Amino acid sequence: MYPDKAPPADARTTRRHGTATRRRLLAAALVIPLALGAAACGDDDAGDDKKVELSIFWWGAEGRAKLTEQALDLYTQKHPDVTFKKTWQANQGYFDKLATLTAGGNAPDLFQIDDNYIAEYAGRNVTLDLTSYAGDGKLDVSKFGPGLKEYGTVDGKLVGVASGENTQGLVYDKTVLDKFKLPAPTTGMSWEDYIAWAANVSKAAKVPGTQDASAVYQAFWVWLRQQGKDLYKGNELGFTEQDVTAWFELWKGARDRGATPTPDVIHEGNATDISKQLVVTGKAATSWVWANQMPEMKKNTKNELGVVAYPGDPKAQWARASMYFSVFRGSPHKEQAVDVLNFLANDPEAGKILGTDRGLPANLEVRQVVADTVTDPSMKQTIAVQNELGKTFGTAPAVPLKGHSKVRSELTRVAEEVLYGRQTPAQGGTAFVTAAKAAIGQG
Repeated sequence: MYPDKAPPADARTTRRHGTATRRRLLAAALVIPLALGAAACGDDDAGDDKKVELSIFWWGAEGRAKLTEQALDLYTQKHPDVTFKKTWQANQGYFDKLATLTAGGNAPDLFQIDDNYIAEYAGRNVTLDLTSYAGDGKLDVSKFGPGLKEYGTVDGKLVGVASGENTQGLVYDKTVLDKFKLPAPTTGMSWEDYIAWAANVSKAAKVPGTQDASAVYQAFWVWLRQQGKDLYKGNELGFTEQDVTAWFELWKGARDRGATPTPDVIHEGNATDISKQLVVTGKAATSWVWANQMPEMKKNTKNELGVVAYPGDPKAQWARASMYFSVFRGSPHKEQAVDVLNFLANDPEAGKILGTDRGLPANLEVRQVVADTVTDPSMKQTIAVQNELGKTFGTAPAVPLKGHSKVRSELTRVAEEVLYGRQTPAQGGTAFVTAAKAAIGQG
């Protein structure tokens, strides 16, 4: 799982990348042209009579590593002339390492990437434009769920292939709610009704009803779309100071009503990975996550968990690429690398191996194969919930702008300033818009 991360409470936190990462990425921008020039002199197509070793780099836990290695081994069984140099590591430091490899001209042929950095790497010409491969059938995205192909497109170029589909999920502790004969939250309930529900849970169960979502960027994003706004509009922010102020005031009201934990516990929920979400540690009855993280959370609690859409109109949610695989533009083995992407996305046997670890399979036919064969209850639940929510999905937004990771971290920072009373919601609204504009380079 990723955590977004995440994806991030997308389990992939962004603070760790910081200035060092930006320096490395800047270095990459200077060095990549040299690396690409050198690669252009290499052997682009090894041919059937030559052995090819492709390097591939991804992040994740040990479980993901084993599944990915098994899928790659299956590819080698079917294509004996192609082997892999496999490298993986945990989330922390992954993008620092990728930036360093890229800057040194040693970028892997294939690498995993997410919303935080895909626009940056595409803008630096690190990623191969896959549009022509998709056009001639070498990369088949025709069976992908609605919006997933487009979600890997930056400036008109297909630069990443979705390795899974995901959406926002509100996970609740069914065991606790049942114990106190409390109703579960429901898809479509308003934000005001949800907060009132959470306040009642706090009183009845003596467990805070909800994790405070003021710092949760995906919750803020969905809420904006329900107001007719968006996180980004073209190359600018899609919201105003007044929008942020209203968001912060919503959660200040929730805290005042006792619907959330104390500030220190809220901070803990903001800062920890998916295995320590407050709904898992028993410090809140609900947490804001990605739907594909359900199986990983279930491993860390004995309680039964349920999941629904975020409050408000569920049409504001969308089919999101949980993460992508991209090909290095300077790879000497582009054709083989693209074929591997095609295999991982569309081969039913590979799909059964990978399961829902990176989200639901992007290929809808492969997804059905996985749904028909999977036995893990949490995975079955994830597929069922995602498919059910998918019936109400709206149009996916464009892939986030360069600087998105900084926007996310700034929301957490400013939201906690408001949380601890160091800023008013209005002051926080001004501070966040200023910081977010700087992050994306908006003058």
